[in-house]
Amino acid sequence: MNDERRADVARVTDEKYDVKRAHRELYSPSAREFAMVDVPPMRYLAIDGHGDPNSAQDYADAVVALYSVAYAVKFRSKREFGRDFVVAPLEGLWRADDPDVFITRDKSAWSWTMLISQPDWISEEHVGEAIAANAKAPRPALDRLRLERIHEGTAVQILHLGSYDDETATLERLHDEWMPAHGLTFNGDHHEIYLSDPRRTSPEKLRTILRQPVRPAEVDTPDS
Repeated sequence: MNDERRADVARVTDEKYDVKRAHRELYSPSAREFAMVDVPPMRYLAIDGHGDPNSAQDYADAVVALYSVAYAVKFRSKREFGRDFVVAPLEGLWRADDPDVFITRDKSAWSWTMLISQPDWISEEHVGEAIAANAKAPRPALDRLRLERIHEGTAVQILHLGSYDDETATLERLHDEWMPAHGLTFNGDHHEIYLSDPRRTSPEKLRTILRQPVRPAEVDTPDS
């Protein structure tokens, strides 16, 4: 590598990409009031599963697989392309046949897709090589991991401060008051972004973004 190329790589490496800075409007909402945002198409490491995240081994395996591949992709990007980035926070899309289970907290009925955002320059080839490298260790969920493009579009979000189990009041206010008052309805999965590490943060200090993709609700009109 010549001196000019080394200088170019150094400049790129110094500019470490951080999705929370690149999309500040999506990762730093107010904790006081709901805000509308326009979420562009974004790429994620993604893995699906079902069950209570507090007790399902499948969930624990999925998170381990996600972080293992996320760090492998990061290190390869820095080493081979001179492009470093901050591993993004864990995110989750949550769904159920009956949305009320998110308010009643019946976690056994939840299905989920856990996510870690990836920079645009990361390709399926890079992810595939990272998965193959991690396959040397026993990681049960690796075969379900993929790179996925998700476009949520118009969404409403707020920052929740406190325990995950204390989200109920905020979700009730969003679903039953704020969305109807603004003529909006659901347009995708409930989305959570975990800005705090629950292993190192007390429940009352957890910071979680609650996001709901929305669209205009259909308005019933009288028969003519």
